[in-house]
Amino acid sequence: MELANLSVLLVWGAATALAVALVAFAVDLSRLSGAKVDARDAARSREKVAVADAGSEVVSPYGPDTAAEDRGPVNRRLAQVGMSVTWLAAAMLLAAIVLRGIAAGRAPWANMYEFTLVGTFVAVAVFAGVNVRRDVRFLGAFVSGLGVLFLVLAQQQFFVAAMGVQPALQKYWLVIHVGVAICATGIFTVAFVTSVLQLLRDGRDNGSVLLGSRHWGWLDHTPAPSALESLSFRLNSVAFVLWTFTLIGGAIWAEDAWGRYWGWDPKEVWSFIVWVVYAAYLHARTTRGWSGTRAAWFVVAGYACVLFNFTGVNLVFNGKHSYSGL
Repeated sequence: MELANLSVLLVWGAATALAVALVAFAVDLSRLSGAKVDARDAARSREKVAVADAGSEVVSPYGPDTAAEDRGPVNRRLAQVGMSVTWLAAAMLLAAIVLRGIAAGRAPWANMYEFTLVGTFVAVAVFAGVNVRRDVRFLGAFVSGLGVLFLVLAQQQFFVAAMGVQPALQKYWLVIHVGVAICATGIFTVAFVTSVLQLLRDGRDNGSVLLGSRHWGWLDHTPAPSALESLSFRLNSVAFVLWTFTLIGGAIWAEDAWGRYWGWDPKEVWSFIVWVVYAAYLHARTTRGWSGTRAAWFVVAGYACVLFNFTGVNLVFNGKHSYSGL
């Protein structure tokens, strides 16, 4: 039990670290927003000076970008602090998961509590890993925010003591089937955040009254909507392949455990619905030319199905997966 208690403490430590990262990323975005506003104010001031000197209305040769360059680059030290703390949170969460598995004597993803821990770890690790190859720190506040929410929810609502599992789950398919499902869910989470940012950036670029205010100026420092959509598409493509294997592995395991490949169990049905939604999204984008906000809303709908499959199906419906919380 000492290992189990240490695992709990490490989970709380990871949640605290992600909260610190959230603050660091949020302040960094706030500074970016302020820098953009200052740049625009400087540009307007130059325009007024130019008009006064000429004695008539003229077009200023200076734009916001030029003014921003004159002021020098914005200090992104807090964003780097956020990334460092995010790596720390990932390490603490990984240690908590390993200790949980040792304490339980099995793979540490046999119930909702453990699924949430591992899914959060995958999401944070994917975000940190992608950032090694390209700068995606603009996702940091949102990924870390969801991470804090998921971990606190797991500790407060889903927690169960570390123990063994029922005979039906004492199979190597627990490692394969559920492990792959968790990986897919974590990647879906990062793709969802990316699509939400795409919708926000697109709304600002198209003159939204709300998103056009100075408080949303940090959106100007995120990639263009097309780049965000491309990143989301790549992440969803990987997650979809994993989710497909989840369905196949689940069918094989069901035949071994219950003597049938498909039985219209609520979890099976909703897992298939998730697969259909993401398959439709990938098909519409690649063959029908669906892009922009339509594709982003498709991703949001798909992730809503993922969340309902994990929470609503487990808590509302009774089925063969109810005993495991999965």
